[in-house]
Amino acid sequence: MIGIIETNRLYLRQLTQKDLSNLSLVLSDKESMRFYPHAFTLEEVAGWIEKNIKRYENDGFGLWAVIRKEDNLFLGDCGITLQNIDGEILPEIGFHIIKSFCNKGYATEAAEACKEYAIRKLGFKAIYSYSELENKPSQRVASKIGMSKIKTYKSNGAGKVVYEYKIKAQSPVRHLTVRKIMAGRMQKKCADNME
Repeated sequence: MIGIIETNRLYLRQLTQKDLSNLSLVLSDKESMRFYPHAFTLEEVAGWIEKNIKRYENDGFGLWAVIRKEDNLFLGDCGITLQNIDGEILPEIGFHIIKSFCNKGYATEAAEACKEYAIRKLGFKAIYSYSELENKPSQRVASKIGMSKIKTYKSNGAGKVVYEYKIKAQSPVRHLTVRKIMAGRMQKKCADNME
């Protein structure tokens, strides 16, 4: 299957129901899912995959399978979804990496690639990450990919923290300077052609 995103060590591709047993290694693991209400049953993992297949069709993006290039090993999922974050529907980067592959930089590498994809390919001006206040590993990944903590809030009695990466707007002065340089080059080119 063709990858959507490629990095030095990974490629991300669409999930299929053939990924059920591999994805259940993370989504059905109690420790990995400690910040969720519960670890998923196989049926819930199948539903998770189906939800993302619908996202690909409706939104053009979703959570993708994270595959290690050197051996085509399934590591988990990572991608972009539209989430209700404190009452706003925002593009969010999420990921779930099988615990035996955690702390090897895979989540950061995949999340960084998804951030770039969201900005460059999908045209988002900002991208977010949110998690439970206690979910320090997710917050470390958000920080590593250049996101900044913007707020905390409560949802269903649980504290949440929100990180954001926002494109810096070009300053009008810089934009004007670029225009002046280009105009100067065009005038010089025209003068050179007239000689």
